[in-house]
Amino acid sequence: MVLPDEPLSGQPGVALCHAGTGDRRRRRRGDLCRGCAGAVQGKSVVIETRSPNFDDRPEGIPVDMLVLHYTGMPSAKAALERLCDPAAKVSAHYMIDEDGTVHALVAEDKRAWHAGVACWRGETDVNGRSVGIELVNPGHEFGYRPFPEAQMAALVELAGDILSRHPMPPGNVVGHADVAPARKQDPGELFDWQGLAAAGIGLWPEASVKTKEAPGDAANLLARYGYDISDPAAAVIAFQRHFRPGRIDGAADAETVSLLQALLG
Repeated sequence: MVLPDEPLSGQPGVALCHAGTGDRRRRRRGDLCRGCAGAVQGKSVVIETRSPNFDDRPEGIPVDMLVLHYTGMPSAKAALERLCDPAAKVSAHYMIDEDGTVHALVAEDKRAWHAGVACWRGETDVNGRSVGIELVNPGHEFGYRPFPEAQMAALVELAGDILSRHPMPPGNVVGHADVAPARKQDPGELFDWQGLAAAGIGLWPEASVKTKEAPGDAANLLARYGYDISDPAAAVIAFQRHFRPGRIDGAADAETVSLLQALLG
């Protein structure tokens, strides 16, 4: 989601971004998106739309996370303008429109400002170690809807290319809600995490009938998987949005525990 969460430190290293009228270079995937990411393989259009909202990544920290968001704004134009507005202090490395067009906003070797206050597997500088992708979608506030096939196909291509440059554990492919469960709900229950995992990006569990732990142990399992459990109820809901979208009730029941066990192996 592109709405700002908290003050962000660091000064952007460029002053370019003309989301509506300026420096936008249209390329086919497979061309080098100079200053943005590197070669992105495939056939979708990549538009180089620079955002000034980034700073340097911390030295010696690998890029080992991929964080997916929805824009949560009325239109793609409004979202792109927001992501490129220096006053907003929010950005992502990429934005994918509903027709599959990819906007390359921030170079992958720079720290985009997309996750805000977040935590995953004990790491609190999620921006410092992740690539962030915004998916154009009005979100729960403006008319949440399914993510179109063209958009998902572009995401699979882009994410696969990112993973080829930045190897990471499959469990580190997460949504904004996973890393900020008390604040966020994107990309939400309509996002096709199962299909993404089938394409080799991220994980998808199959619940077993038997469980080793009682439902009361769900918080411990959530923490082991990577969630911040300072708000246990929020963590359960975030987990269910991702891995049990058909029933998001916040109940740490046997099925939720079984899914967690399947993920943890």
